[in-house]
Amino acid sequence: MAAGPKDNPFPSHLQTLTVDSKDYRYYSLPAFQDSRYEKLPFSIRVLLESAVRNCDEFQVKKQDVENILNWQENQEKNVEIPFRPARVILQDFTGVPAVVDFAAMRDAVKRLGGDPEKINPKCPADLVIDHSVQVDVARSLLNRNCPNPGGGVRSGCISRAAKSSLCNICLNSGIPVSDELCPFHNLKSEGATALQKNQELEFDRNKERFVFLKWGAKALKNMLIVPPGSGIVHQVNLEYLARVVFEENGILYPDSLVGTDSHTTMINGLGVVGWGVGGIEAEAVMLGQAISMVLPKVVGYKITGQLSPLCTSTDAVLTITKHLRQIGVVGKFVEFFGDGVASLSIADRATISNMCPEYGATIGFFPVDQMSMTYLKNTARDEKRVALVEAYLKQNKMFRNFNDASEDPVFSEIVELNLSDVVPCCSGPKRPHDKVPVADMKDDFTKCLSNKVGFKGFAVPQDKLATTVPMVFEGKEYTLTHGSVVIAAVTSCTNTSNPSVMLGAGLLAKKAVEAGLSVNPYIKTSLSPGSGVVTCYLKESGVMPFLETLGFDVVGYGCMTCIGNSGPLAEPVSQAIEKGDLVACGVLSGNRNFEGRIHPLTRANYLASPPLVIAYAIAGTVCIDFEKEPLGINGDGKPVFLRDIWPSREEIQQIERNVVVPALFKEVYSRIEEGTERWNSLDAPEGMLYPWDPKSTYIKSPPFFETMTKELPPVQPITDAYALLNLGDSVTTDHISPAGSIARNSPAARYLAGRGLTPREFNSYGSRRGNDAVMARGTFGNIRLFNKFIGKAGPKTVHVPSGEQMDVFDAAERYRSEGKNLIILTGKEYGSGSSRDWAAKGPWMMGIRAVIAESYERIHRSNLVGMGIIPLQYMQGENADSLNLTGKETFTIDLPQDLATGMVVDVKASSGTTFKALVRFDTEVELAYFRNGGILNYMIRGML
Repeated sequence: MAAGPKDNPFPSHLQTLTVDSKDYRYYSLPAFQDSRYEKLPFSIRVLLESAVRNCDEFQVKKQDVENILNWQENQEKNVEIPFRPARVILQDFTGVPAVVDFAAMRDAVKRLGGDPEKINPKCPADLVIDHSVQVDVARSLLNRNCPNPGGGVRSGCISRAAKSSLCNICLNSGIPVSDELCPFHNLKSEGATALQKNQELEFDRNKERFVFLKWGAKALKNMLIVPPGSGIVHQVNLEYLARVVFEENGILYPDSLVGTDSHTTMINGLGVVGWGVGGIEAEAVMLGQAISMVLPKVVGYKITGQLSPLCTSTDAVLTITKHLRQIGVVGKFVEFFGDGVASLSIADRATISNMCPEYGATIGFFPVDQMSMTYLKNTARDEKRVALVEAYLKQNKMFRNFNDASEDPVFSEIVELNLSDVVPCCSGPKRPHDKVPVADMKDDFTKCLSNKVGFKGFAVPQDKLATTVPMVFEGKEYTLTHGSVVIAAVTSCTNTSNPSVMLGAGLLAKKAVEAGLSVNPYIKTSLSPGSGVVTCYLKESGVMPFLETLGFDVVGYGCMTCIGNSGPLAEPVSQAIEKGDLVACGVLSGNRNFEGRIHPLTRANYLASPPLVIAYAIAGTVCIDFEKEPLGINGDGKPVFLRDIWPSREEIQQIERNVVVPALFKEVYSRIEEGTERWNSLDAPEGMLYPWDPKSTYIKSPPFFETMTKELPPVQPITDAYALLNLGDSVTTDHISPAGSIARNSPAARYLAGRGLTPREFNSYGSRRGNDAVMARGTFGNIRLFNKFIGKAGPKTVHVPSGEQMDVFDAAERYRSEGKNLIILTGKEYGSGSSRDWAAKGPWMMGIRAVIAESYERIHRSNLVGMGIIPLQYMQGENADSLNLTGKETFTIDLPQDLATGMVVDVKASSGTTFKALVRFDTEVELAYFRNGGILNYMIRGML
């Protein structure tokens, strides 16, 4: 029998810290009296503290502590270490399937003779409902009948705000009036109507899911559910949930986390180590398991200089994203240092950390400094608590001064950026790391139109480049062409968490309205803040009415357009785009713009700062040179250029100092767990086991454990397998498991229609992740998926034995009925994008046994392992093309019973080709997961 946990072997490290006359205990790292600790990157110090504190010679061994302490030598050796995060954070798209799995695991444990109550989170788990709300209703779909003080569309108002200077308004730091009333007339504002209708539709669509989550909140211990309408998970985490330092049973330790969303990394901007994992891996952490990981290399990213007055943190992060993507940081930590960091606010740092998945690192870490303490105070954290955080981190040498180079640790390598070299930029049209300077946008987009189909090309025929399509919208004639902006969204925690860019957008809107500029009404404009604090300070500063004048009304508090919940375009717009086969554009302040993600009809999508989103909305096109071409013509017939309305940094900072105050955060977050009347009226079932409703189309007991036995099954060979798909490079989790709308002619739509639902009731794939039948049918259902078997984009494949083309799901079902094994062939960066566990669960349900790729995105590879799917990797320099594989062969993969990490196996194709592939089980724990049929099966057997 294996030995169990033992006493912590570092008792001398458990020392006392007295703060404000109270004694606390903590594990001292300087107590090693080892020079190696003094040179450890600050991010690695967090891993070391966790190993010391949790060392029990069972999950965490004394040798693990030594391996981390000896990071400088071990970083090159693929040394496996355990990590026990302090907590887990979830959003509802990934949180619902996690709670479904917990409920199903309880059923399985009971069926196999165990105690189902053992299935409970053993560390704090916070679930923020932010992914359900959609932009169904926006300003262009409402009657605009509330006059506005800034003029323009709502001309004629002479309210107090119009007559007062912004600075005078800013002196009042009280809480603004509610969203439901126009702050100048006490009349219902159109923004409030959009917000109210979107929230009503959210509850109408998601009642079953919300009831289920309320059951989970009651039935599962140690889980907090933050109700819908509260904000975006990562912004709520930054502004409210983050502890920075935990206190548990009198012991202090650093806050750390994993989350079921790839942008969990945002919290590293506050000095909290955290990254995204798949839902199944997060569930294991919630059940008390350590994460098994390879001790990472740490790239030191030295920041010097300061941003120019024309640049924002968005420009900096898009520049850093491209820079680090070129260097290659997948699987590595990035830690920022240098005196330039001191000039970046916590919001700026959080923006840079947020887009860590886009530059490919595991984390982008900013160690805690004095700026972090100021942020905690400014966001209404308890001042005594802040003093405790600072004292502990200083005592453990985990607090730094970026202006003191003597504190710089040793890094695996160092790269550098001078912030003064950053220029205003966007990224697109199809990838977040394809940075385009604003000055080059017109030329770059024009070239993209003609370029062959690819990440920077649309292959528009020469005779179609000048296509224009007239349309009538609300009784007026307009013309759309390539590059026309049809979606403009100020959205995403990436930017709405940053007051400087949000207030900058508001000031730009004010100056635009005052200059007589407007936004064409057919453009779907929206503002979806990541927390209610944003709305508060936008109103307090007096800029909200000007944003509303341009159509940027608050439409909801959630991810919305950033994750593809952009809702429908107006019918005349959709018809015009389809009629002219136009490359229409979306511009958003989000973090991802993969093809097909934002909206099926916006083939080009650009990431930009909130002020630039508004600027492009006013221009109506991305095909503009802002330096040479005006945004529009004012009432006097004079041209208005972007430089004429761009706010100065001094203007922004002055307003920010006056309106972004602790009182706003305290008021908003004092009520965040209460929920709305509709949330509180939901009647959730009671009991330890969930009473599954067979009629539900949202929540369904999954089949993952139906055939599971107590005994460990033998490794099964993969013989004469067909390739379900033959894919290329950069296949994202959006391609594999889309989160957006359910197409009316799709297998998932046919399933839902068969259950009596109308298309209006289909909702999105993301909202139906608690129903395996829908999600399996949606797997590889993205209309932008390019399968080499078909030769064009679409969710189709070929059933190889018959040669018939069909939906991917239908082909998988046919292979299943024929008793055939299935694999997938693909290229580089397979599974990039969101940490979407259904991108692994869906293929498992289709019968996929293995994936053969040139390279994998970190989280997705882990998720494949977690579902018992083998990730195989071509040997260096080889791929399907170089091996002359068409994908229409059958494949036999030699899997020995003594399968080991890093093993190379033979793959035999029916064409006669035999090639070698690397088994991407990177740790012994991953191998154990595979042998059990997946991580959840492993956990269940451990509970019996």
